[in-house]
Amino acid sequence: MVTVDPLKIEDYGLIGDGRSCALVGRNGSIDWLCWPRFDSPACFAALLGDGENGHWLLAPDEERGGAPLVVSRSYRQNGMVLETVFETASGVIAILDFMAMGTETPTLIRIVEGRRGAVPVLNWLVMRFDYGLSVPWVTRLPDNMGINAIAGPSRCILRCPVALHGEDRHTVSRFIVSEGDTVPFVMMHLDSHDPVPDPIDALQALRRTEQFWADWIARCTYHGDHAPAVRRSLLTLKALIYQPTGGIVAAPTTSLPEELGGSRNWDYRYCWLRDASLTLIAIMAGGYFEEAVQWRNWLQAAVAGSPDQVQIMYGIGGERLLNEWEAGWLPGYAGSTPVRIGNAAAGQLQLDVYGEAIAALHLARQTRLCAITDGWRLEVGLLQHLATIWKEPDEGMWEVRGGRRQFTVSKISCWVAFDRAIRDVEKYGLEAPLEEWKALRTEIHDTVCREGFNRDKNCFVQYFGATGLDAGLLLIPIVGFLPPEDPRVIGTIAAIERELLDENGFVRRYIPDPEVEGVLGDEGAFIACSFWLVNAYVAQGRMEEAHALFKRLLALRSDLGLLAEEYDAKAGRQVGNFPQAFSHLSLVNTAAILSAGRITPTGAPPLPVL
Repeated sequence: MVTVDPLKIEDYGLIGDGRSCALVGRNGSIDWLCWPRFDSPACFAALLGDGENGHWLLAPDEERGGAPLVVSRSYRQNGMVLETVFETASGVIAILDFMAMGTETPTLIRIVEGRRGAVPVLNWLVMRFDYGLSVPWVTRLPDNMGINAIAGPSRCILRCPVALHGEDRHTVSRFIVSEGDTVPFVMMHLDSHDPVPDPIDALQALRRTEQFWADWIARCTYHGDHAPAVRRSLLTLKALIYQPTGGIVAAPTTSLPEELGGSRNWDYRYCWLRDASLTLIAIMAGGYFEEAVQWRNWLQAAVAGSPDQVQIMYGIGGERLLNEWEAGWLPGYAGSTPVRIGNAAAGQLQLDVYGEAIAALHLARQTRLCAITDGWRLEVGLLQHLATIWKEPDEGMWEVRGGRRQFTVSKISCWVAFDRAIRDVEKYGLEAPLEEWKALRTEIHDTVCREGFNRDKNCFVQYFGATGLDAGLLLIPIVGFLPPEDPRVIGTIAAIERELLDENGFVRRYIPDPEVEGVLGDEGAFIACSFWLVNAYVAQGRMEEAHALFKRLLALRSDLGLLAEEYDAKAGRQVGNFPQAFSHLSLVNTAAILSAGRITPTGAPPLPVL
């Protein structure tokens, strides 16, 4: 019996094909794969349990003397083909892991290469559909060159040149790889009623996939001081984009905990409107306007319809029903329960999404991603609805489950919505109730400055009447709500530095309060918020501090350049869903701001106009 326990989050590498992603451990085990889409049920779910919940180990066989002495890994040609090199006492092998680009059927390929000597290798496949619950019916392929695994509507086919056999509902092969040998394993996903597809050439698929990623990253126009980090983040973001629609998932995982052993576990395999403007900034800062247009089109299609039905998040295809339930048979990562599938926050009222959506559409118009009038009627409808609800309490940008409050950042985002729309009306002569919107913009601004500012602490606070802080307040000078030299802004940034920084100088979202949040426990520093502090430093002209903090943030990345949602300073490791789009978007955005040395009045680095 061979089993695996989940590794540290940063010990996983990401591979993807624009439809889904897999996480490959440093030990050669694929512990997470949802197929055929990001939001499909997982067929490898050991990440949230153990090996019996599904994993695929391909590594030197330790029981036959192949214990690795040194393990190193990198992305080949700076793309998305992961190469893990195992050095053993008897030789060296490399395993190339990738999801093939350009195939009609979703295909995962693992190639074992002999680099030196002779190494015993173990292939141990435990396939469990439905998030580790369903054991498939496994049969041999007619040509005896692989297996066919079926459970309900799902089917996976594995082809390989080595003999496979069953061991207690596991598929196993043991073989020797000598210098110069190449042993490919090709796994495909299809519906259970579909016919068996023809075999594909693994080496040809490798060349095609490497060429795809090489061509894509060659288009990057960012050449600043932090180019390698920016390129890796852009590649990660590209892998998180669902190509059929252009939607980008917040992360390819669910329920990786914000606190090890805690209950702050959420499903992030969906598209948040909150990421909208930051996504556009980051993608365009890298020179990727085709992807920016796709994202903008996804955004407009998602929010189309009745303005009072706008959600904070949608499925990758624009789905609106994201019902939340718990997979009780999974013990959770590091014992962190519950494991949640779906996300009930989709039904929350979060006023900030109106500001983020309007800001993104404004940015698309400013950079000529679309025609000036494209989507304007939709925006007018959204703003007319926002005019009737902006005074209401909401769950806030951090999606609290402790009840609605008058969150300060939510109101600031409402101001952003009207401000960006007013700018477009004045610049392009678009039809709108301009004076009404100007009056609302002023009213919102006055309300925030009156109700959201604590004179005793000389800073803005998390919600009206509160004394606690919120890292989202760092956006005040970034979005142009107040200038960075305003004493209230200076006081707010100083208060955040005083109260929300952890021992490493990274920013926490807020001080956890069960009454406000509706959940117990603690969490780590929020990586995106720490990038916001860098941006605030730039806005204030504190460039030395900005560069120093950015350097420390880059040091948090894994050896493969990947970031989760948060960083646990006490444990010294990454926590939260992984890799996190919001963290990588923020890295790209901040790198562009540092390279420019300034921020535009709408919070972005200077961007080209098409």
